[in-house]
Amino acid sequence: MKEFQLAPAPEDERLTQQVGGIDQTGAPIDTRVVIEQPLTLYLNGQEIVTMMTIGDHPDCLAVGYLLNQNMLRPDDELTGIDYDEELSVVVVRTARKTDFEEKLQKKTLTSGCAQGTAFGDIMESFDEIKLPGDATLKTSWIYELSRKINQRPSLYLAAGAIHGCVLCHQDRPLIYMEDVGRHNAVDKIAGWMFLNGESAAGKIFYTTGRLTSEMVIKTVHMGIPILISRSGFTAWGVDLARQAGLTLIGRAKGKRFICLAGEDRLIFDAAINSDIGDDD
Repeated sequence: MKEFQLAPAPEDERLTQQVGGIDQTGAPIDTRVVIEQPLTLYLNGQEIVTMMTIGDHPDCLAVGYLLNQNMLRPDDELTGIDYDEELSVVVVRTARKTDFEEKLQKKTLTSGCAQGTAFGDIMESFDEIKLPGDATLKTSWIYELSRKINQRPSLYLAAGAIHGCVLCHQDRPLIYMEDVGRHNAVDKIAGWMFLNGESAAGKIFYTTGRLTSEMVIKTVHMGIPILISRSGFTAWGVDLARQAGLTLIGRAKGKRFICLAGEDRLIFDAAINSDIGDDD
């Protein structure tokens, strides 16, 4: 599999703008800042949600959001995805008739940036998902993924105020998405996988954000058995990971990491004093 089949485009002028200010000495400066904008999502004519996003890959974001909210089924047939950049609207159309009026009344603001929203029945299918038990994770893969992802040009490096998520296979980063909210970046990858028929088998999910309950639920819902972050954990996130059999790796920086769930998948094949690059 080719590395970085899809990656951030920090040079895209639609995603950032120059803003003037002063630095710590009072000297005038110009710096790049990320542009966030609303995107309203419709499913078959029904308004679902308005999200704050950087605006790239609206088709992936829309489809992934609907999948992770159980509004779109894995076997659904999409008949169209229409995006109007001027109106900031994306419409997903399916062959199956849908009506989520009741579900839309039950929603919870999550801990995600830009006010992520989860609907009340999101846990309905969580207990039924069985993650593959034969998945493995070599420590050398963790080190290599951290090095490659952290060195890749990105909006985060160019302007900050952004989260990234990466779909990986072994030590190879495949799809790298960014957004102002980590939940949006997750949804973009889920949508890309659906639209491209990409299986979750043998995949690893890497995120720059915190390992919260929302991150764990979405990763499990996508069927990916391993979740890695350079950030830390929440207690509920750990509890849910253990319940689902998800391998949960946090604080992965350089050659250090902490595993709080699914440690049986780990294969310690690289000593911490090896010559694999250290990002610290």
